[in-house]
Amino acid sequence: QVQLVESGGGSVQAGGSLRLSCAASRYSASSRCMGWFRQAPGKERQGVAALARHGSTSYADSVKGRFTISKDNAKNTLYLQMNSLKPEDTAMYYCAGTPFARCDDPLHTSEYNYWGQGTQVTVSS
Repeated sequence: QVQLVESGGGSVQAGGSLRLSCAASRYSASSRCMGWFRQAPGKERQGVAALARHGSTSYADSVKGRFTISKDNAKNTLYLQMNSLKPEDTAMYYCAGTPFARCDDPLHTSEYNYWGQGTQVTVSS
């Protein structure tokens, strides 16, 4: 079955950086939409960044200019470079993949069938 495995989370101080990775197995990252979502305790899961198969990107307003989503098709791996981190970025971060090539609303959870187990990001002030 499809596996998405995140790594790279951790604890950093405000202003720091982290790079999340999501390694895909039995799933073609190059031909699907993939995205990063986050969920803080007591809050709904929200879209952070998404990358369509043809390369277009989408970002939540709260992370624009600070986060960059990218993909290495040869490694079948999705990345999220997070710079200038803020305490409000603290959350569990999840990688997700769509079942089809097309995604109409790439920052919405309903587009995605496949999810990783999550990696925790904690930003202290």
